[in-house]
Amino acid sequence: MSENRDLFQPATTAPLPHDEADPEAPATGKPRTIMATESVGKYFPVGTGWFGRGGRWLRAVDGVSLRVRRGETTGLVGESGCGKSTLGRLMLRLLDPTFGRVIFDGRDVTRSTQRELRPLRRRMQIIFQDPYSSLNPRMTVREIVGEAIRIHKLAKTRGDEEARIAELLEQVGMRPDAMDRYPHEFSGGQRQRIGIARALAVQPEFIVCDEPISALDVSIQAQIVNLLIELQERLGLAYLFVSHDLKIVEHVSHRVAVMYLGKIVEQGPAGVLYAEARHPYTRALLAAAPQADPQRKRVHLVLEGDVPSPMDPPTGCAFHPRCPRIVKGTCEKEVPSLDETARGTGHRVACWNPHTE
Repeated sequence: MSENRDLFQPATTAPLPHDEADPEAPATGKPRTIMATESVGKYFPVGTGWFGRGGRWLRAVDGVSLRVRRGETTGLVGESGCGKSTLGRLMLRLLDPTFGRVIFDGRDVTRSTQRELRPLRRRMQIIFQDPYSSLNPRMTVREIVGEAIRIHKLAKTRGDEEARIAELLEQVGMRPDAMDRYPHEFSGGQRQRIGIARALAVQPEFIVCDEPISALDVSIQAQIVNLLIELQERLGLAYLFVSHDLKIVEHVSHRVAVMYLGKIVEQGPAGVLYAEARHPYTRALLAAAPQADPQRKRVHLVLEGDVPSPMDPPTGCAFHPRCPRIVKGTCEKEVPSLDETARGTGHRVACWNPHTE
């Protein structure tokens, strides 16, 4: 896809947000931002021909700038198919971007080869959505969790490796005697704990949590979420938490970004965004979410129509065909930039007619 980086540019580029100071993290002396994207995009060819020539392109991610800070959780929310998981994989370089940059710990890794990325793989990991399909059914827990330890030569002896696996299992709330069992012998929640232990095996600093609880029973979801929070506090981990569940994202996140049709339409500190949502799409998502707090003001807003196809996105603002606040003559023609609502707040919205009350 390297050739395509010269063929495509996003409809509008968004510079890396500098709305907040990025001081050194006190515990490390390093820049606080651990992972960032700068106007990154991913287009997939749909159709026939070499590199999709003669066919069409699916714009999964279209010019996204986002940062994740050390020891914090950035929540990424939006409807299914909006590009959330693709963005997470771009950050990890599991997918090559069509354009834009991926920056890990201040280093541009956009065009790094797999060989150059290998030492960085220890520092960035992923927890997958489905604990049933993400674990090899032919491998024991010992093999699943210990595989990365062996690849990166993190244990000097077999005994050291076994002790490390036992420690990891205990960290995620499982007994060490689970080592010699197979994934089918465990419940969904236990399998996800094994997946978390596998991600922790190489002592990462940044983890993409890709819908980590959506495949679990509601009774188990809170346990996994609380485990992730506990591990973050203990190990200083940074998370990109991908989810369509706004209540969970509010609970776990320090900052939140809302994605629609491959673009970020609103982002900011979690408390500010949930209390003062400005974009009509964000407000619609919040209105549709179950509300447990009777004191919180509830906005009744129903979106009309379906999400447009990412193969044929609307001109101008991608949300305008469904927007109740459309400005005729502007929203259909011009793409709004992601601008701060008030200087220094870190709250940004891409809308020609945002809510202000």
